[in-house]
Amino acid sequence: MIREINRNTEILQQKAALATTGDISVADDLMETLKAHADACVGMAANMIGIPKAIIVFDNEGEYMEMFNPEITQKSGSFETTEGCLSLDGQRKTKRYRYIKVRWQDREMKSHQKRFSGWTAQIIQHEIDHLSGIVI
Repeated sequence: MIREINRNTEILQQKAALATTGDISVADDLMETLKAHADACVGMAANMIGIPKAIIVFDNEGEYMEMFNPEITQKSGSFETTEGCLSLDGQRKTKRYRYIKVRWQDREMKSHQKRFSGWTAQIIQHEIDHLSGIVI
C-alpha cells in the first residue's frame, strides 16, 4: 500500500526499533511508496511513512533493494555534499563517505554484507541516518 509521507520532525527524530519478520508488510508498503515517488526520491526509511522500524529501501543502480536492520561497519573517503529529503523542505549540507561497507538482514533475517560506493553509498547513508533519528 502506498503510504502518506511523514513530515512530522518529532517522529522523524525518533530512533528506529529493530525490524523482525513481522515487519515484512512495512517493507512492502515502504517499497510501494518509494516507487510511487520515484520521480522525486531514490530511497526511503520506514519512519518516512510514520513507522519507526529499522528498514530502508533504495534504488541500487536501477534495481530496488531493501535492508532490514542495516548498519555501516566501515566508511572512507569523506566529502561534503548537499541533500534534500522527501520528508523535509529544502536542502541541507552534510558529510558523507564515498565508500561504505554495510551489514544488514533480508526479510528472512539472513545476514548479508556488501561494499557500496558513490551515489548508492550516499543514498544508504542518508536512509540509515533516518533510522538513527538524524534529520538532514
